[in-house]
Amino acid sequence: MSPYPHLLAPLDLGHVTLPNRVLMGSMHTNLEETRDWNRVAEFYAARARGGVGLMVTGGMAPNREGGVFPGAAGLFGAADIANHRLVTGRVQDAGGRIAMQILHAGRYAYGPDCVAPSAIRSPISPFAPRELDEAGIEKQIGDIAMAAARAREAGYDGVEVMGSEGYFLNQFLVSHTNKREDAWGGSLENRMRLPIEVVARVRAAVGPDFILIYRISLLDLVPEGQSWDEVVALARAVEAAGASILNTGIGWHEARVPTIATSVPRAGFAWVTKKLMGLVGVPVITSNRINTPEVAEAVLAEGCADMVSMARPLLADAEFVAKAAAGRGAEIAPCIACNQACLDHTFAGRISSCLVNPRACHETELVLAPAAAPRRIAVVGAGPAGLSAALALDGRGHHVTLYERAAGIGGQLNLARQVPGKEEFHGLVAWFETMLGKSRITLMLGSGAVAGDLRGFDAVILATGVRPRDPGIPVRGDARVLSYAEVLAGAPVGARVAIVGAGGIGFDVAEYLVQAGPSPTLNPADWRAEWGIADPALARGGIVAPRPAPAARAVTLLQRKAEKPGRGLGKTTGWIHRAALAAKGVAMIGGVNYEAIDAQGLHVTSGEGRHDPRLIAADTVVLCAGQESERGLLGPLAAIGVETHVIGGADLASELDAKRAIDQGTRLAARL
Repeated sequence: MSPYPHLLAPLDLGHVTLPNRVLMGSMHTNLEETRDWNRVAEFYAARARGGVGLMVTGGMAPNREGGVFPGAAGLFGAADIANHRLVTGRVQDAGGRIAMQILHAGRYAYGPDCVAPSAIRSPISPFAPRELDEAGIEKQIGDIAMAAARAREAGYDGVEVMGSEGYFLNQFLVSHTNKREDAWGGSLENRMRLPIEVVARVRAAVGPDFILIYRISLLDLVPEGQSWDEVVALARAVEAAGASILNTGIGWHEARVPTIATSVPRAGFAWVTKKLMGLVGVPVITSNRINTPEVAEAVLAEGCADMVSMARPLLADAEFVAKAAAGRGAEIAPCIACNQACLDHTFAGRISSCLVNPRACHETELVLAPAAAPRRIAVVGAGPAGLSAALALDGRGHHVTLYERAAGIGGQLNLARQVPGKEEFHGLVAWFETMLGKSRITLMLGSGAVAGDLRGFDAVILATGVRPRDPGIPVRGDARVLSYAEVLAGAPVGARVAIVGAGGIGFDVAEYLVQAGPSPTLNPADWRAEWGIADPALARGGIVAPRPAPAARAVTLLQRKAEKPGRGLGKTTGWIHRAALAAKGVAMIGGVNYEAIDAQGLHVTSGEGRHDPRLIAADTVVLCAGQESERGLLGPLAAIGVETHVIGGADLASELDAKRAIDQGTRLAARL
């Protein structure tokens, strides 16, 4: 019997039956914008071979003004149709099905030609939209319907109409962005008119035997968002207009509530989708932070949805479904919801990838081919860089010995997983352990290799990581000073804490120190209270005043740079960390000089003139002032003439960066 009977059950849509309940949700990867359609095709085909029931592409613009940015990909003519046929053909040859998402960005379009129901600028864009007149609205409807017709011509199995996340159709639905007084605004009937008309026109354009998914916002998480009664009314009207499936959307992009970051509880919004079950006759999909087959199976078994959407987990492992079906769930590379290589890349205009799987979106460029002449290779250090290199080398057929001086693998990942909200790192370390157990790698734990141990290898990879940097602040008397590594390893810390360094590590340590009791990421009710998320039947838009738990300690976070602390954090997650610490009363101070540490605390001054001397009262001072590379073996290995490569923190000791470490290890393994 299948370990995941609900997840792997077929879903009958009438004209077509999907083989399982897994939807690969839409992700804008910037691949289409490369115009390398072979590369785009291989990305989707890899997921089709991996067994996904249905895939949805990244958002395709229906017209130039609706693109998420100038030059965004779309289906604008015959040449585009031919290019997309390469993608759909490759997917279908691999046994998969694929729908194209039609995304009109409205006021979120990052360009001067953006349009919207009202001329109200988005807080996440510098461009004020032009308010559409009646003819302009008709043009947008016609363009969306035309895009759907072209998608069918290009061989797609369906389309998804994006009606959530605060994009164009969603903007018409709420008075927050729709101030119109004509037939497209005001009453609920008028505000619903556009998405209903779009779905009806799309259905007419594609015919009855074509999948039509409508992405509906169930929880806007913005002021003046939709009430639950309005959501239900829209869902029923969209179904009547011709939708085959309703897919859950959670939160607008401008919402100040995290929805897909690693600190969000697993399946943290499935309860909202469950509220819609039984109120419509078409299948309902739930989404957001469903990243293992066990979580997906539980969501479906509990009646929260008919299908689950997993986007980034299919970046982490293209074979997710096939492995689950084969009973190999422990071998699925886990999405840790870090956003570092996917969303952060997307919003920076870079091609997306995955911290855990650097081959994602790089399938044609980063190839791990069998080695023509297998070599004996030693890898020193079983942190993320060393582990990724060792496993990739083993997969290519090399003979690998992995040395690690600690009693277990993981390196700096073992510190990261102590931080509240980063519990997903436990799963990443467990996955590495599983994959090592299935490999031919010789693992030498508790073994700090010396040069003599490595003399007989054809090549050595130094992945020895970093050690905390001592910033050289004078310490007087019996002051209590700890490194970040000591704190995250469990060293006792006082009630008042000064943290030296406000980079990613400083923020992690602050979050570790202010948390009292279990992490709210592991308790969805506590997490919702902390961020002010409510039942939309009780609060319009699903937001109320946040009720964060009191901080366990008084923490002050300091940095030398005269700028806002946390500015260098992740593009799409930095605001979450800043907001979480602010809610806990953490003081954040930039532009200081560290003068001395004593039993009273940390003495600082300001600016180049070292003026305004003051005391940051603290029982404990924690040093998060950077790292230094551990590369003591480099000289001895050079002396005995062993081919040596340096990766990860041993190569570059900037902010601890598992994304760079894993990518570097994998790419080196592909070259050797």
